[in-house]
Amino acid sequence: MMAFDRREIVSLEIPVGLATVWEHLREPTLVRRWFGWERPGLDEEALAFTRTPTERRDVDHDATTHTLTWPNHDVLAVSAAAHQPHLTRLRVTRRSHDALAVQYDGNMDEVDEDWIANMHQLQFALGKQLGRDRRTVSLVDADAGPRTDRLLDRAGLHGAHGIPVRGHLEARRPDGSVLGGTVLYKTEHQLGIELHAITEALLVVREIPIGAHPPHGTVTAVLSVFGLDQPTLDEVTARWDAWWRDAGAPVPTH
Repeated sequence: MMAFDRREIVSLEIPVGLATVWEHLREPTLVRRWFGWERPGLDEEALAFTRTPTERRDVDHDATTHTLTWPNHDVLAVSAAAHQPHLTRLRVTRRSHDALAVQYDGNMDEVDEDWIANMHQLQFALGKQLGRDRRTVSLVDADAGPRTDRLLDRAGLHGAHGIPVRGHLEARRPDGSVLGGTVLYKTEHQLGIELHAITEALLVVREIPIGAHPPHGTVTAVLSVFGLDQPTLDEVTARWDAWWRDAGAPVPTH
């Protein structure tokens, strides 16, 4: 069998023990605290995530590694050393595009982007909100707008890509209110922001380029919040809807 190069899609550290990370990868009710966003079929997707891959456990000196391998050869590995019991390293690798069964058009690999977003959402949920259930509000596949009138510019996020990781973001929304946050990660097609106005909330913004979704590309934004009572969640949702509506996007569905 021909050996194909593997690509590292995402690599990060989670400041909790290996057993905790592993159970959040194997228990569907815990997967739901970080996987994707609230939408019809999420519970079924979380269940499939836990049931589809095969498991492997390896021990090398004082380090233990748990590995999940999917039928398409995507591999997720989490490992920890005995001398660092509260730090877990996570890595996702996939086959080269030449080896994948689906055709890659050179613009963007959406499965790669799913892995990147989901693993950072896992890191945030465990590192910042361990033990809390998550709720999300989202804007999905909104038209990104022409080059001279981009949706993210209208939403006040035009400067986000120029801010370094761990740098402070301050964006002015269409209603004049200021959105403040810290950039946690960024890649070519997405970025994650920890918002300050909402206690430890994660905003993930993904841009699908024009080549992958003509004529303008699309924007998907997901806000993950934790531990909010219903009145506070309703207030957050109303502000979220107004933010994107004022920027000219369709009112999100939740």
